[in-house]
Amino acid sequence: MRDRAILILCVLIGILAFTAAGLLQPRLTEMASEQYLALGVAGESRPDAQRRVSLSRIRSIETKKSVLSGQDLSFKYLGDIRTWTGKVGDDVTVGFETAKGQESIEAVVRGQGGFGLRYTDEAEDGAPPMVVLGTALGALRGLLVDYLWIKVTLQKEKGLLYEVMSDANLITALQPRFPEVWSFHGHNMAYNISVMTNTPEERWAWVNAGISLVRDKGVRYNPNSLLLCKELAFWFSHKIDGVADDAHLTYKRQFAREWQYLLGIPPQDYEQRKAWIKSIADAPDTLDGLYAKVPEAKDFVSELETKLAPLPPRYAFAADKRFLLLVGEWASRQSSPYARFLGLRAMSEEAATLVGIFDSTFGDPARARAGGAVMAFLRKRVLIDAYNMDPALMSKYTAATGPLDWRHPAAHALYWARRGTEYGEHRITDDKDIYKVINNDRIEIQAMQALARSGLVQYDPFSGDNVTRLNDARWIKVIDEYFEVLYKKHYDVRGAGGDTFTNFHENFMKQAVRELYRTGDVAGGQAILDKLDRLYGRGSFNENTTYHVPIDEFVRSVTYGEFEMQPEVARSDVYSVLERGFREGLLLDNEQVLKEALEYARGLTRYFREARYNDFVNKFGEGRMKDLIGELDQSIPAVFTKILLDTSQPLLDRLIIFRKAPDEVRALVYDQVRPALELEFKSSRLASSGLVFANLVPEPAGIDAFRRAQAEAAKAKAEAVKQENRSDAERK
Repeated sequence: MRDRAILILCVLIGILAFTAAGLLQPRLTEMASEQYLALGVAGESRPDAQRRVSLSRIRSIETKKSVLSGQDLSFKYLGDIRTWTGKVGDDVTVGFETAKGQESIEAVVRGQGGFGLRYTDEAEDGAPPMVVLGTALGALRGLLVDYLWIKVTLQKEKGLLYEVMSDANLITALQPRFPEVWSFHGHNMAYNISVMTNTPEERWAWVNAGISLVRDKGVRYNPNSLLLCKELAFWFSHKIDGVADDAHLTYKRQFAREWQYLLGIPPQDYEQRKAWIKSIADAPDTLDGLYAKVPEAKDFVSELETKLAPLPPRYAFAADKRFLLLVGEWASRQSSPYARFLGLRAMSEEAATLVGIFDSTFGDPARARAGGAVMAFLRKRVLIDAYNMDPALMSKYTAATGPLDWRHPAAHALYWARRGTEYGEHRITDDKDIYKVINNDRIEIQAMQALARSGLVQYDPFSGDNVTRLNDARWIKVIDEYFEVLYKKHYDVRGAGGDTFTNFHENFMKQAVRELYRTGDVAGGQAILDKLDRLYGRGSFNENTTYHVPIDEFVRSVTYGEFEMQPEVARSDVYSVLERGFREGLLLDNEQVLKEALEYARGLTRYFREARYNDFVNKFGEGRMKDLIGELDQSIPAVFTKILLDTSQPLLDRLIIFRKAPDEVRALVYDQVRPALELEFKSSRLASSGLVFANLVPEPAGIDAFRRAQAEAAKAKAEAVKQENRSDAERK
């Protein structure tokens, strides 16, 4: 009897609990939902004509009319980057993201609700019934998520790539506030699925999809996630900027093309580049704001819309990525030498009409102010809406670091690493997780190093060639200063946190001394050498005089000291110096760079020829350094030939390098490279442009005399060999 009473009591308690839960469910749901803005739809007087827009989905908000009295409201949006301040009752125009795309409405602010507990109680529009059911089940959605994870794993093993993509989107829709989900699926697409495809273009599609998933969506839902920002920075640095992937050249071409279409070619001068990116950051957020700031822009846009109206909708004016890429491709065509040489024309009548419209609007010098203002507005909106990148941060980081070229993946690696530090680092409160901060900082300073080594970008999207990337010494000082920031920041971190950056700094700055010295900036190199002496030489705990030497001796001793231990490094080093000398010296018209490179190569050859161990022979009677000296003697023609025949570099760049080289250097390689270059020219786009190969690659002055001298030298060498063989026979 007692047991039955207890059972009845338990049942009653259960019924009461379920009843209470049902009564409290609406309030609990409201408390569990994320922050939202309650808006009264303009033109509707009914109280229920209201929309709740999640703050994480708002892309822009502009006050059209402000009331004099009302409850004050203030909230952050766009990844907590921007702040809106106003009152309940204000008329506003709100742009926000939905499952179907971008939407903009005019409304009255009714209030703000939610407590930001990261719970989603609304299914994505258009999602399958299973997702709606999973959302309705609340906590039981975990079972559905587990099922989808297992399904995705099995699909990947079977090679069902597109099905994986679809289900990954469902998982992120069900767990949008869990950064690890976005990280896992982004990495899966960019690294695991991409290598299962058959062409470089397919690989790029998956790499780009993985990055876009995390950048364009994941970070929007998790704007303060250090993990997602660090992952993005690493993918840009390792997957696109690195060389581990067989398709990395395709990635670099596709990436440079896309960002050149989006932002154009940045100014070379640093101050001009800062002003250029700031003009985009300072552009108005809306068309109405643009018209107020630049009145003539309204007529400009109106004319564009009128002229584009007869064309298909895909050419219509809109502040979106599609339209900006159309304008960007047109602008790149105007600055492309290949497009001019080849006389590239539009492939269809529609495209020809579009080009004509852009010529008469964006290409009209008399309307440069209006056209420039519209372009800045378009770029700002696309960066924010399509790429989840804030132009204000891009401008801020350019001014705070160095000349960022957004066509270079390392610039994006730096952006996301620094953004993670700025918006996510404060959330790392456990000492056990401090390594996440250190790793993120490492990625940022390594991105700076990549920009120092290859930050000067030259690219013609119409050439079909690879991206030309050259050293940018302007980053040396940036890295030196940022190392001090990181060292102080992590000085007290357990495990010698600050010291983890010292090896990087010392090695990089040693290379910087050599680089600056060889390019003629002796004063700059000496300043770095003095600093190395203070930090790692006489001023260090382990006092030494490694850096307390004249700069020329330091460069020679460090360089040649390495060569004595590993002589083959000499060949590699001199080749790299010459290659840089030819590329930068001739392509960028920096004669000093080429002069220093040639002097270095000749000086190194003399050093090994006069070195005491040059006489040493091995047990087979072969000279220890004979082969190396012979190769160094031929280093200048060898490197110049390599550059001219390097098909991974644009043909036009290589022809320019040849034309600008001194006659004596051209004569060294002319007969060797001419046939291969002519064959490549005939199969390139340049051949159909009416250009004559003989005019592009003319015979160097004095080539006949050089050929005679070469012939005489060859005869003399053959005679010397013959005489040496005769002497050996007589001794025997």
